[in-house]
Amino acid sequence: MSGRRVVVFPSVAELGSTLAQLVSSRAEKALNTGASFSLGLSGGSLVSILSKELPAVPNLDCSRWLIGFCDERLVPFTDPESTYGLYKNQLFGKISIPEERILAIDPSLPVQECADDYAGKLSKAFNTEQIPVFDMLLLGMGPDGHTCSLFPDHPLLQCSIYPTYYTILLILPLSYLCVMGNVIFKAPILKQVLEGGEGPALPAALVAPRQGELFWLVDEPAAASLTSQVERPGPGARL
Repeated sequence: MSGRRVVVFPSVAELGSTLAQLVSSRAEKALNTGASFSLGLSGGSLVSILSKELPAVPNLDCSRWLIGFCDERLVPFTDPESTYGLYKNQLFGKISIPEERILAIDPSLPVQECADDYAGKLSKAFNTEQIPVFDMLLLGMGPDGHTCSLFPDHPLLQCSIYPTYYTILLILPLSYLCVMGNVIFKAPILKQVLEGGEGPALPAALVAPRQGELFWLVDEPAAASLTSQVERPGPGARL
C-alpha cells in the first residue's frame, strides 16, 4: 500500500465533486490497462453524493464498469434499506451502466443461499475461483466507527472465517479504497479511528488494503479533532 491520505474539504459539496473525479480518474486508469473497471459501492450518504456528482463528470463512459456492493441487506429491492434499490432509483439510469454489469444479490433466496449465489456471481464476473480483487471500493463510516456493516465488537472482527448474517458482506482485497466521513458528531470517532485511542480498534480503523491507495475524504467538521497530518486541496484540485 502506498500510504493513507486524509483529505479534508470545507464541505460535503467540495468533497463530493472530488470523489466523483477520483472515481472517474481511477476508472480511466484501469480501463487503459484492462477490459473493465470494478467498483464496490456502499450505502448511506454515498448514494446521494454519487448520484449527484458522478453524472456531472464530463464524458463519463461507464459501459465497461463492473459494479458490486460492499454490503447489502437481504430485503426486496423496493425496500428503502436496499442499497441496490437506492442506486437503481437514483444513479444507474443516469450513467448508463449495462444492467448485466451490476452484480446484485437475489433477495428471494434464504440467507446462506443468497451469499453463495452472490459469491458465484463474483466468481463468474471476475473469471476466477480465487477471491476477486476490485479496482476500487467506496466505504462510509458510521458515527460509532462502523463500516461495511461491521459494528464495534462484532464477532466477525475476530474471525478468520466469515459466517453469513442477514447482511451480505463483501470482504475483498482491492487496488484503491476511499472511506468517506462527514458530519460533526463523527469528529471524536474519526480521531479515534485515525489516531488511535483506548480500547480495541474500531472497525473503520482496521481498513488497510494490502496494495494500492487508501483515501479518507472528510469535511472540516468531521476533521475538527484531528492533530495528525492532513491535506486540504484547493478548489478544483484532483487526487
